[in-house]
Amino acid sequence: MPSKKSSRVDQSALHFQVSGLMAGVDEAGRGPLAGPVVAAAVILDELNPIPGLNDSKKLTAKRREALFDEIRARALCFAIAEASVEEIDQINILQATLLAMKRAVEGLRLVPKLVLVDGNRLPTLAMHSEAIVKGDALVPAISAASILAKVHRDRLCAEMHERYPVYGFDQHKGYGTAQHMAALQAHGPANCHRMTFAPVARSVQCS
Repeated sequence: MPSKKSSRVDQSALHFQVSGLMAGVDEAGRGPLAGPVVAAAVILDELNPIPGLNDSKKLTAKRREALFDEIRARALCFAIAEASVEEIDQINILQATLLAMKRAVEGLRLVPKLVLVDGNRLPTLAMHSEAIVKGDALVPAISAASILAKVHRDRLCAEMHERYPVYGFDQHKGYGTAQHMAALQAHGPANCHRMTFAPVARSVQCS
């Protein structure tokens, strides 16, 4: 899948280069061993800015939750999309992440002229798009998307914990912590695990 060379972007400069709406896109959940990968797309209202937007990883859980509600209320539009565990295992995590991003952009109520994506890879989109390394800390719309994706996925992990409490998804969010690896060794994988990820595959072989 083609990608454009990533670059650092000055948010203010974009207004002179692009005429029309701009969407920010980011994902959550590429690294974990379980659960879907989540992407969000956000078009902010420039006349109604949201203070405090930042890379979701730099915010406390409480602050992310507050901004999650504020973004949903004040953005011009937003969309949250997923690629399932089955899709991750079928097409690999990178392609599943790009698929979730594409679904998020296509789910927007308004059509952007420009899409700025965090990272260095781009989904295939109908409109102009640019990859921005560390965009979640540089571009407010990407920051907003990172917050929506992170909070949504954390809530999915809480639901997974209710179904499969032995793994501790409420604590590690699906990442391969010592607690999670010990649970995999003791109980084997659940339906929510990504079977093509090496630690999960090894737990099957050892069971």
